[in-house]
Amino acid sequence: MRDSTALADQERSLHYYQSQLERLQPEADSLLALFRYERNEKYQDHGYYVVNGKQGLRVKVRDDGKEPILLYRDGKRIEKTDDPIYERAEHLRIVISDIKECEKRIARTSLEVQKYEKRLQKQ
Repeated sequence: MRDSTALADQERSLHYYQSQLERLQPEADSLLALFRYERNEKYQDHGYYVVNGKQGLRVKVRDDGKEPILLYRDGKRIEKTDDPIYERAEHLRIVISDIKECEKRIARTSLEVQKYEKRLQKQ
């Protein structure tokens, strides 16, 4: 009985994470249309979504959403900007981070579902 309850709980969680991922993906796609992807595979483990803003501004978002946004003006690192592209970049960073978290939880929960299904088959 416990295993069937645990299986049902895991299946509900899996459905929730999958629905979250389905909700986030179109949002990410619309934001990514503003950026281009850059990665030097010889030297970088991660790539960056990059967009150029006004007045020499360059905004970089790491492809896993973990690091803060990198801002450059005329090649020099800066800390802040009022350019609206920064808000879009921050939104993209959050959405990417949420997608990665959903993907991890889906993988973990799928394994739990399989574990409980195997247990129930043996009973």
